[in-house]
Amino acid sequence: MTSHLTHVPAPEGVAPSPQYSHVVWGTGRFVAVSGQVALDASGAVVGAGDPAAQARQVFANLERCLAAAGAGFGDVVKLTYFLTDLAHLPALRDARDAAFAGLPLPASSAVQVHALVRPELLMEVEAFALVPERRPQDGPAELRLIR
Repeated sequence: MTSHLTHVPAPEGVAPSPQYSHVVWGTGRFVAVSGQVALDASGAVVGAGDPAAQARQVFANLERCLAAAGAGFGDVVKLTYFLTDLAHLPALRDARDAAFAGLPLPASSAVQVHALVRPELLMEVEAFALVPERRPQDGPAELRLIR
């Protein structure tokens, strides 16, 4: 099976980056994942003051959210990173690289922000994905609100 996504790491005339794809396009069902932070299932902060621990929790939360939509990291076309300090970017990239092991990296943007919703949080990551269209043998699609 061929991929439903096309990654363009360096369009002509644009400097290449090993950290992301400049352009990603595809076909399928659009999935938007709200910004995820380093909170566990009970709402407690994971890794207060530890960018690496927070980054791992953020990507674990992203993985759970993508799975709820029938998606995975291989379906992600865009990540947006919000960091309270750009010095945390290497820890975030390490967690991203572990999550995307062996997969093409999506398009991405990194923004330093003054603060997040809670002062203990160091980063937030949102994701956009395209999930392959359902095949007729998968049965009828449902519109559901999952609570």
